[in-house]
Amino acid sequence: MAGRILIVDDEKDMLTLLTRIISEETDHHVTADGDPLNALNRFKNEPFDLVITDLKMPKMGGMALLKEMKKIRPEISVVVITAYATIETAVEAVKLGAYDYITKPFKRERILLTIDKVLSWQKMLAENITLRKVLAEKEGVPPMIGATPRIKKLFEKIKQVAPTTATVLITGESGTGKELVAKALHHNSRKKNEKMITVNCTAITENVIESELFGHVKGAFTGAWKDKKGLVEIADGGTLFLDEIGDLSLSMQTKLLRLIQEGEFKPVGSTFTKKADIRFIAATNHCLEEDIKEKRFREDLFYRLNVIRIEIPSLNERKEDIPLLARFFLKKYALLNQKDIFDFTPDAISALLSQDFPGNIRELENLIERSVIFSNGERLGQRDLFPDNTPSNIPDIICPEFSREIMDLPFREAKEKMIQLFHVQYIQSVLENSGGNISRAAEQAGIQRQYLHRLMKEVKINAEAYKSKPEKSTF
Repeated sequence: MAGRILIVDDEKDMLTLLTRIISEETDHHVTADGDPLNALNRFKNEPFDLVITDLKMPKMGGMALLKEMKKIRPEISVVVITAYATIETAVEAVKLGAYDYITKPFKRERILLTIDKVLSWQKMLAENITLRKVLAEKEGVPPMIGATPRIKKLFEKIKQVAPTTATVLITGESGTGKELVAKALHHNSRKKNEKMITVNCTAITENVIESELFGHVKGAFTGAWKDKKGLVEIADGGTLFLDEIGDLSLSMQTKLLRLIQEGEFKPVGSTFTKKADIRFIAATNHCLEEDIKEKRFREDLFYRLNVIRIEIPSLNERKEDIPLLARFFLKKYALLNQKDIFDFTPDAISALLSQDFPGNIRELENLIERSVIFSNGERLGQRDLFPDNTPSNIPDIICPEFSREIMDLPFREAKEKMIQLFHVQYIQSVLENSGGNISRAAEQAGIQRQYLHRLMKEVKINAEAYKSKPEKSTF
């Protein structure tokens, strides 16, 4: 992503040099100013991402400029360059908040590397601020991420259904985010300021769940030393989310049916009926229609729950969302584990896209968290994600034995390497097909014979090596 860089130096030659280096090698927008006071006014009015300033300047020195800029925007990154380097000035600059201190004369690569690091750091800071807001939000407002048509339709359905009082049945495989949908429904409902109580129907044992849901009175059973409110009563006025409702026993389904149908329930051991005003949301990874046929789920309860149905696609049905989700989890766990990891390598994204995720989003999240913990680099690579094996269906780019190595190189180096490898393999192929006949190879490639000669010379390929091989059919 292109950044905005302000260069401040009273030497015109230095301004020209720095502007040319940055403009030729990057896409960043450069503003050069030889007057530090004028540069300070620019800084007040324009959103610069990085400031590069000389130390010794008339009107205002680099240290004073650094102080003033930090007062205006404490988060701004400033790089100080000087021909009069001393340990004292370097220490002072760092204390005042300078990102780096570079001495003149400097190498072109030194400036470019520093700019790249600064802007990557700035990007990560901005994203971490956003992420902190997400993590600081209350539990009832979880992030939902996706851009595929099916997910966009899901978001639209949530917006339409949430403000109503209708009971909602959420279906989908384990790990697809059913609880996130339930929380989104509650947060966007009229009951958003009331409680949302979640009941995991799988986690609570059969002999305990009735008491947990409806409460009990003192003496109802051994160990019932006092009256206890159930989750239904606690959720009164708010939302009750019944997760994995397909695992409820038939006897509990009967009692739940009355609650949903009449808004009434009895605590265990009580002879009195209580009322509850609740919005019901249920979720399951079962096919309840099949469970009804097998007599494992009550048909009347199903129709009470299935007023509005929201089906969540599996992660394998929305693979285009994998990079978005992976980057969100990367930012989340890099922040939580204090790791300076800001992105994935291209081969890592290819690996994720080629992978099947039977555990859906939960499996992807666990994979990213584990990879962040064990990685020591600035980007997660394929080997960080899959250290023990490489997914077999990841397409190799041009040359299988070099593709992973190439993807770890800087962009320009990787591009040059890829072009060179392409030339080698393509020329080898056309020469092999033509039996080493250069004229025929050039004709097959659709290029001039002289150009093919030049390419062969550049990549050191000799046509003689292919003349002994029989010519391949082009049909």
